[in-house]
Amino acid sequence: MANQNEIQNITLVDENGDETLYEILFTFHSDEYSKDYILLVPEGVEDDEEVDIQAYIFSPDENGDATEEDLIQIEDDKEWDMVEEVLNTFLDDDNNFE
Repeated sequence: MANQNEIQNITLVDENGDETLYEILFTFHSDEYSKDYILLVPEGVEDDEEVDIQAYIFSPDENGDATEEDLIQIEDDKEWDMVEEVLNTFLDDDNNFE
């Protein structure tokens, strides 16, 4: 079993073939949409640095792991609103950054 405080990473490849390493910020399940979501930040950013957070639908395996091929773009606006609401709640909780 992985340590909860252990940072997990995933590498994403953009349309130009460039690889970028991301840290998994957190994952969550939505009962409303019956889907799992993963939120990512670029690896190595400072706590006070402004970054674009990447969010995807994902299908983890039985161990809870996923690869880039398991990530699906979120295309529904209402689904995006729900993900942003969960993210804002996460960001507002200072206990998530200790």
